Amino acid sequence: MQSPRDILTPDTLAMLQTIAATGSFAAAARELNLVPSTLSYRVRQIEESLDVLLYDRSSRRAVPTEAGAELLREGARLLTEIDAVANRVKRVATGWEPQFTVAVDSIIAKSTVMELCEGFFAQSPPTRLRLRDETLSGTLEALTSGQADLAIGVGPEASGYAGVQTRVIGTAPFVYAVAPQHPLAQAPEPLSDATLQSCRAVAVADSVQRGAGLTYGLLQGQDVFTVASMQAKLDAQLRGLGGGNVPLAMAAPYLASGRLVAKRTERAQRQATVYYAWRGSKGRALQWWLKQLESTNTRAALLDVRRPS
Repeated sequence: MQSPRDILTPDTLAMLQTIAATGSFAAAARELNLVPSTLSYRVRQIEESLDVLLYDRSSRRAVPTEAGAELLREGARLLTEIDAVANRVKRVATGWEPQFTVAVDSIIAKSTVMELCEGFFAQSPPTRLRLRDETLSGTLEALTSGQADLAIGVGPEASGYAGVQTRVIGTAPFVYAVAPQHPLAQAPEPLSDATLQSCRAVAVADSVQRGAGLTYGLLQGQDVFTVASMQAKLDAQLRGLGGGNVPLAMAAPYLASGRLVAKRTERAQRQATVYYAWRGSKGRALQWWLKQLESTNTRAALLDVRRPS
């Protein structure tokens, strides 16, 4: 019998990931150009080597047992580590990261980020660029979990993580706003918590993968309409689907045109200090981005969500 070290090769782990992705042994066999019996035999080899049952054979689909699910999780992590080692080797050889990922919070002006991407590609780097849309603590998690190399739009808590460096982008003031047809538009000010609680709030979902995530301005027992981004939150409030705090820069044109009404509340309005963060690296792609972010104009533009896309 082969030992676990002999049997749990990268190819074997990738095979298990394919079974999980396709949902059945037959579909995975087609994907891998294998005879189904060959695939089943290889899975049994792994099970015998580990002395565990990885799949529930009573189902027509490839349903992993608890042990199988754990192996899939750990296998995915190991494959990611193998890729990371290969990428680090390439980075040492060329100075450029094979792939550079930027996590961008929904409070950040996407048009400015795209202008930065345009400038980056103008250098003709060998680096593949990837953007991740994140929200609230999910933006920092993308960096600390190794899924991003740079995070734009994190909070001050980022500085508390070992190995994470931060710089301030600026301060984003928020305003509580509702559509003119919303019941709170004509309510006397300042709005009390009891008044706010009586109406639906629009909230942006935290994109964090682990933990409960962050929320701002929600009251216990309040009806909540949860959306995926700050832009979607603004759209919902323009339609009168609820109220909530939005960045003043984002709301300003709609306040000026009368499509939104700003309301004072008993609670102090939120002022968010926004940062960008990265983990120590000498890669040339990271250094290029950090150099651009040193510009005062660039940092101001990143918080100017009024700019056209």
